[in-house]
Amino acid sequence: MTDTKPTLPERPFFSSGPCAKPPVWTPEIIETASLGRSHRSKIGKARLAYCIDLMRELLELPETHRIGIVPGSDTGAFEMAMWTMLGARPVTTLAWESFGQGWVTDAVKQLKIDPTVMTADYGEIPDLSAVDWSNDVLFTWNGTTSGVRVPNADWIPETREGLSFADSTSAVFAQSIDWTKIDVATFSWQKVLGGEGGHGVLILGPRAVERLESYTPTWPLPKVFRLTKGGKLIEGVFKGETINTPSMLAVEDAIVSLEWAKQIGGAKAMKARADANAAALNKIVEDRSWLGHLVADPAIRSNTSVCLTVEGADTDFIKKFAKLLEDEGAAFDIAGYRDAPAGLRIWCGATVNTADIEALGPWLDWAWAQLSA
Repeated sequence: MTDTKPTLPERPFFSSGPCAKPPVWTPEIIETASLGRSHRSKIGKARLAYCIDLMRELLELPETHRIGIVPGSDTGAFEMAMWTMLGARPVTTLAWESFGQGWVTDAVKQLKIDPTVMTADYGEIPDLSAVDWSNDVLFTWNGTTSGVRVPNADWIPETREGLSFADSTSAVFAQSIDWTKIDVATFSWQKVLGGEGGHGVLILGPRAVERLESYTPTWPLPKVFRLTKGGKLIEGVFKGETINTPSMLAVEDAIVSLEWAKQIGGAKAMKARADANAAALNKIVEDRSWLGHLVADPAIRSNTSVCLTVEGADTDFIKKFAKLLEDEGAAFDIAGYRDAPAGLRIWCGATVNTADIEALGPWLDWAWAQLSA
């Protein structure tokens, strides 16, 4: 422990909010961007389609899967999938953190489809081998608020009867996803790409498209949720013809991040950066007796949204701890999620530099010394 303030890094640390990313806007980028133009203009459609193509390339998404930009961030994308496809067969919902629990609430209280609910406490995961795949199955690939991720896709059978719905918002671009096992996936740009919020991305496999074209829900669908017309998929949605008006500024920002990711080596390099960041944070934890991992099992521990325990800390202590670092400009938003056990949450996604994670250790020591005294 030390009372001496460490040296500030070149950029601040961030947790699960938008991340400071290496890409920057240049005059050349601004000149070729679609800023100030309609999303229905030739250049607007071209840039939206280009963004989709980049996401497909970076995610190594097979041609069998469609990818579209939709409103409402990851929440809007996932609820769009739920409202348009659920109800055709029984449903199982898995929840081990707040966002997974949100999908349970949607299924139980809003859609009223009486799902099978499998839950686990923060830091743990349900028994994935017990999942009944004759049902549609909803889960979060990486639990942003708990730091728990599924270990892989081995628990999802190739010959499943139900559809797999994966909220993947803090997993894509940082973790390996077997797309043959995923029928529906959603994410948003503001997590691993460090982009702007407000827009979601919806990925549909062929089995999901078949469901959309063969099943009509009994409940009303808002206009922004409608993906079919006359019993056929509206293909334009997956070619850049968005349902509602997107922010072209946010689209261009996503393109900047995607081009940067491609430049550094694509999905493999992005995953390597997140893994290196998580390893650096793990070393910080291992070197301090008062820090621990909320997720004890490394096999299910996130490499992006890493949740830590602090010896003897309650919510008030964590608030003071986080405020000390924020007041110094050393770290922002590192308090754990409000519904999670009291602790810290450190963002280790691919847009963060490992040196910045390493520099966080002395600052944690400093804050701990101030409050422990």
